[in-house]
Amino acid sequence: MNGSLDTKNNALKCAADAAAQDMTCVSAQVDNALKCAATDDSATDAAALKRNLALAKQEALLYKTMLEERERRIADLENSSSWKITAPLRFAGRLARIALKSLAAVRYIPKFVGFAREHSFGEAAHQAKHAFKRLIRSGAVLGLMVQVNYEVTPEERRKQEQHAFSKNISFSILTPMYNTIPEYFKELLDSLYAQTYANWQLCLADASDEQSDNGRVSSDMAIAAAEADSRILYKKLECNEGISPNTNAALAMATGDYIVLLDHDDLLHPSALYEFALAIDASAKNGAEADMLYSDEVRFLKTPATAFDPNFKPDFSPDLLRSYNYITHLLVFSRKLQQKVGLFDPECSGSQDYDMALRLSEHASKIVHIPKLLYFWRQNDSSFSAGKKQLVTCMYAAKHALKNHLERLDMPGEIVDLNYMTIYRIRYKIKEEPLVSIIIPNKDHVQDLSKCLDSIYERSTYRNFQILVVENNSEAQETFHYYQTIESKGKARVLVYQGDGGFNFSAINNFAAREAKGDYLLFLNNDIEVVSPDWLQEMLGFAQRKDVAAVGARLLYPDKTVQHAGVVLGINGVAGHAHKGMPVSHTGYMFRLQVAQNFLAVTGACLMVSKDKFWQVNGFDESLAVAFNDVDFCLRLHEAGYVNVFTPYAELFHYESKSRGYEDTPEKKKRFANESRQLRLRWVNLLQDTDPYYNPNLTLFREDFSVQVKEEKK
Repeated sequence: MNGSLDTKNNALKCAADAAAQDMTCVSAQVDNALKCAATDDSATDAAALKRNLALAKQEALLYKTMLEERERRIADLENSSSWKITAPLRFAGRLARIALKSLAAVRYIPKFVGFAREHSFGEAAHQAKHAFKRLIRSGAVLGLMVQVNYEVTPEERRKQEQHAFSKNISFSILTPMYNTIPEYFKELLDSLYAQTYANWQLCLADASDEQSDNGRVSSDMAIAAAEADSRILYKKLECNEGISPNTNAALAMATGDYIVLLDHDDLLHPSALYEFALAIDASAKNGAEADMLYSDEVRFLKTPATAFDPNFKPDFSPDLLRSYNYITHLLVFSRKLQQKVGLFDPECSGSQDYDMALRLSEHASKIVHIPKLLYFWRQNDSSFSAGKKQLVTCMYAAKHALKNHLERLDMPGEIVDLNYMTIYRIRYKIKEEPLVSIIIPNKDHVQDLSKCLDSIYERSTYRNFQILVVENNSEAQETFHYYQTIESKGKARVLVYQGDGGFNFSAINNFAAREAKGDYLLFLNNDIEVVSPDWLQEMLGFAQRKDVAAVGARLLYPDKTVQHAGVVLGINGVAGHAHKGMPVSHTGYMFRLQVAQNFLAVTGACLMVSKDKFWQVNGFDESLAVAFNDVDFCLRLHEAGYVNVFTPYAELFHYESKSRGYEDTPEKKKRFANESRQLRLRWVNLLQDTDPYYNPNLTLFREDFSVQVKEEKK
């Protein structure tokens, strides 16, 4: 077939082999444990090993089944005479699909014109180019229509309505109204009447203009609905003071245990409130009741059947939230938490939900994300974001909210506008300019090392650093001459690692870390070239925060496609690099290629961490010589209570694996499989769940954030 299928097959084969080895290894451990299960402790150990064995068996069966099915389908296609005969028809079909998707872009023309007026035609064309790429790209996520189940079956409805909760949680839904289109308001009411969880109240604060036909009709509808259903509360406001005061007026009517935000022209999935009640109930049973919750969302045009651009969000990511309001809809929070943070801020009207999400996150005891499409966000010409003046107001309000948030947390930094509307970069203030020790393992490959060192000295604007080159069994005499040169010029200090002759990334870097004088350690491969001059300031700004441990950079291949933009746990059975292979100019999934955010892990090819936090978790694990030592290190930092950060604003080229080579020998493949198995057994609890900074609706077989297909879910 093609190279990509071969790559997928090879990945599946490797995963299947590794899973089979896991099964054999854990099975032996179970047998040994059962033989000596004379005490309760050993019996408990045996039970845990049995669970691991079941997991390994499940993984092996999954990969084996998928591999066999893929090979069978490929063989059937290749042996089919109709495959070659129908090739022209398939080509024509692809052209037709591209044409249809291109027509879908017509609705963005008014936005294009408005953006061009606000900025420039060139910038608008640049944005349109990448928007068009999103539309024609394969996969349901990037701008395409998606199949969304907006209904619940009678059996499921009966089950949800009869579910026994430990307590009867009440929801107050806040909906400010302003000249609401009557048809939209009716659909909103219908979506509430259709809820399988009935303990809700709708608080309508109506600031509609009496001169507006839409306003008069929707107001009459709201009054009639309130008279017919005691759960609906209605208040006519004397004037339109803005979205924040209007929302506060709705909040003043609320009596529920939890507050729900719902725009006047959007819809809730019939199971939305049930899912939130279920999550609150489950968290309370586990000892920490959720007080801030949100769900995934999807856009639609006229009906949910026209849904597109589903936003499958990560679990709570504080640094992603500081980049933009990824939570948006559906936001639910407890009344107790709301009373702690106060009312909606009039100075943040237009981004009042962003301001509220930031304030809530500062005090929430437990934040829960429900990875289901429960909110349907209507896209129409009357949407708040459609107008130029409103957009400017929204951007100003968002920056104001973010500035206040940083001040409250004592995180001084400069907020910088990006070219993506309400998306921001924070340049955190550097404290005292501490020394950074840059640690670079090296074996020969003088040209690569020279390019790396020259780029650091010539392009870096932060100057308080030392470079430690760690010599590891070089053979070429040229290498040692080069070492003498850089040491004589004061460009680097050369440390000689006395290892066993093999490459051990963990041991080499631990050795150098003990010799480092800096308060911050930056681990760097020798095949790296600096691109962005302020890369050290950017990484140091995050690394100095008390809550942050490992900080990773955006690494590019020489053709300016992405090599690393954060690590996603579970990809291809172990871990993969987010957005790998995408053009660096691409926005990525929901702009995640262009903004700072949290990941469980970042690559050790360029990783900064404070020396104190590095040794707090005992550095790199030296039993992981080459592969996954950086992932394991980051997971231990995560387990210690820190967050790890990826920033795209520290950008470098990575000429990957030049000095060490690829996993292309039997010995290297065996070592890779062993280290992969070791990581998966060590972090089995994390790997059996979806990476919290990813989403269970997204694929684990590619690194492009595309939606899982039905075959994958099975």
